[in-house]
Amino acid sequence: MRKSFPLSIAYTAILALFVSIVAFSALRAEDGVFEPLSIASAGGNRDFQVEVMRTEDEQRRGMMFRRSLDPDKGMLFPFTAERVASFWMENTYVSLDMIFIRGDGTIQRIEKRAEPLSTRTIMSGAPVLAVLEVVAGTADRLGIKPGDKVSYPIFKP
Repeated sequence: MRKSFPLSIAYTAILALFVSIVAFSALRAEDGVFEPLSIASAGGNRDFQVEVMRTEDEQRRGMMFRRSLDPDKGMLFPFTAERVASFWMENTYVSLDMIFIRGDGTIQRIEKRAEPLSTRTIMSGAPVLAVLEVVAGTADRLGIKPGDKVSYPIFKP
């Protein structure tokens, strides 16, 4: 039996499109667009470049499957309103400090050195408007503590 030529072209085109989408998604995940964020701590202003996870899908994926995060970079998870937030480290290979931030930009609490690949639930402890993930040890290294202020457009003093 002879294969239909147009059908094999369509199959090849669909396969190529799928591969392109997967490749673009992986590239986007590793080479995202970064925005400035600053934390005013006792030791001075600490500046970061953050990748902002705006969509539900981006927030669900977060740092999963990534193998590294630069010390001056982070990932910000903004919410539409303050809420009690819960995170975990499943499929996350990089140990992180999770900084839970209230709507006025005040740091509510910090979960230090979250264990990679853990399914333990990490809670904000109170309603927050965003969570900032940075490389484990960053909060201690830079003297960032609860009560410090985060500057980023979503926070209103």
